[in-house]
Amino acid sequence: MPAKLSTHVLDLSTGRPAVGMVIQLLRRTPELALIKTVTTNADGRTDGALLDEMTMAVGNYELVFHVSDYFSARGVECTFLTQVPIRFVITDVAAGYHVPLLVTPWAYSTYRGS
Repeated sequence: MPAKLSTHVLDLSTGRPAVGMVIQLLRRTPELALIKTVTTNADGRTDGALLDEMTMAVGNYELVFHVSDYFSARGVECTFLTQVPIRFVITDVAAGYHVPLLVTPWAYSTYRGS
């Protein structure tokens, strides 16, 4: 698996990819430093890796998924979740890290994918 960080988002309330969700990637150094802001495409994925072999670095990271904005834009009330932060550690810069989000307006789940 090539060295990279990637993500995708599935909207479990519709059973479809979450198109147009804003995601921020931050590095915790110890204060938060914004690396980039992206928006999911038609597959609920980002266009390209969030980090690649040139930008991967050992450290603590956080992905912030803007779920209430996503659901509100679709006319779905989302008053419970606003943003979903997922904190994780990159320990091997030669490895692939995939951090998906499965989300509804009321709950979410994640795992380290492949």
